[in-house]
Amino acid sequence: MKSYDYIIIGAGSSGCVMANRLSADPANSVLLLEAGARDIHPNIHIPGAYSKNHKSGHDWGFKTEPQKHVNNRVIYIPRGKVMGGCSSTNAMAYVRGNKEDYDKWASYGNEGWSYQDVLPYFNKSETYLHAKQNQDRFRGADGELKISEKVPFRSPFGDAFIESCQSHGMQYNADYNGEHQKGVGPFQFTIADGKRQSGAAAFIKPILKRKNLVISTKSFVQKIIVKQDQARGVLYKKGNSLIEVKAVKEVILCAGAIQSPQLLMLSGIGDKTELKNQDIELICDLPGVGQNLQDHLFFGVGASANQQTGLNHYIPPMGQLKGLASYIFKKSGPFACSPLESVAFLNIDDPSDSVNFQLHFTPLNFGEDYDYDIYDINSLPKQDGFSILPTLLHPKSRGYIGLRSNNPEDAPIIQPNFLSEEEDLAKLVKGAKLGLQLIKHSALSQYTDKIVSPLDESEAGLVDHIKKSLETVYHPVGTCKMGHDEMAVVDSNLKVRGLSNLRVIDASIMPTIMSGNTNAPCFMIAEKAADMILNVKENQRLESYAEIKS
Repeated sequence: MKSYDYIIIGAGSSGCVMANRLSADPANSVLLLEAGARDIHPNIHIPGAYSKNHKSGHDWGFKTEPQKHVNNRVIYIPRGKVMGGCSSTNAMAYVRGNKEDYDKWASYGNEGWSYQDVLPYFNKSETYLHAKQNQDRFRGADGELKISEKVPFRSPFGDAFIESCQSHGMQYNADYNGEHQKGVGPFQFTIADGKRQSGAAAFIKPILKRKNLVISTKSFVQKIIVKQDQARGVLYKKGNSLIEVKAVKEVILCAGAIQSPQLLMLSGIGDKTELKNQDIELICDLPGVGQNLQDHLFFGVGASANQQTGLNHYIPPMGQLKGLASYIFKKSGPFACSPLESVAFLNIDDPSDSVNFQLHFTPLNFGEDYDYDIYDINSLPKQDGFSILPTLLHPKSRGYIGLRSNNPEDAPIIQPNFLSEEEDLAKLVKGAKLGLQLIKHSALSQYTDKIVSPLDESEAGLVDHIKKSLETVYHPVGTCKMGHDEMAVVDSNLKVRGLSNLRVIDASIMPTIMSGNTNAPCFMIAEKAADMILNVKENQRLESYAEIKS
């Protein structure tokens, strides 16, 4: 049986960072296991091909259970199944959240996870290409992950959205990842030189020649091997072979908020009743495994435009050829960009209070009312337009991940219980009304042909539109939460409670979801965890928050 010091399960954002940091010491042998393939397909690296990655071979293609409060709809949950994980298939938005998010984590007793503690780790990962003289103390200048806001294609609609938000009382914010998050401004992206900056591109590609790092793709982990309350190794399937490997120091689970709890339960770690029902031997009774599921929700409020300066006219075959040619020969045009352009962070209830809502903006016309598939560009109209996507950041509703069977090949039960709390729907209705105001009564109105979504603007019509068109922003978190209560799965060192040599390091450890897209925090979590594992002392770390503030 082969042995490695560290076995990392999952090559998503967090797994890629862990592999990089742990293998930096040649004395550490590291095995990185990924169920998907290498990230060689051009659709992964071309930013404008983003939508083609969904429902492809690079996607697990999960679905929720029927959602009782959303017209019993089964809602699609994309998850990256490739090197880089979701960072290889997402819309490349880079959002850290804000100070209050992390201070809340610390208030639950999670020492070391306040904003002042995590800020240096955000900075460590990134090179923010637009920091003033690379001396912005809230941004990184030397990390592997390149972050940009200046892209080679931008419709006039994106700037009109910013102007519209300002006319409705929102402040312009040139850097929502800086000292303050609230306000409106251009989106920031994990894009540089016209290419996606995934976890794999940023953290794995530069270190492929390290002899102490072994990467095994198309390797589907079946279970974590635990003996005498200690993680000893991993059993995985590659082709038709089952392979067992030994972990000398630690097993590190980075499979994400859906599959990390699934794998723990398959390994006998979870609620004893749940495991008994699936005929799985109990190793460690942790009732919180799979619970506390949270996700962001959004839907479209949009209009067709009176000019063809957006993205829809690039959808037909000739438009795609034109866009691809511009990308190949000039690294310009829509294929060099994310489909998103601008973003606003606000409080939908009280403008003076902390951020609890987000408005994504895209120069895409999704079509009339809800008669479209947001994940199928061929279902969208050819007339240009734009959409505001009101986004619920702090859902009150909670769900869970469960086992469908004890067969690792079976997809887990995903029950997010969307809109089970009335407060969530009420906030989305407020977001719909705000979106309509922004389109009708400010700078966006000069580009508006007609409102196409929703068609019925009455209170009942808005509720109907939301329930028919609502989608997850595919930001699942919280299912192996960090904490000290009876439902906590990991402690503040991300060690699984009751066991040794086993950590969970991904979005599942978040006690509460943050105010914005979740990819950036996954890089941060891994950076901090790597220092924990390598026993980096305080005086060896990055500059402290106090120094950053000075």
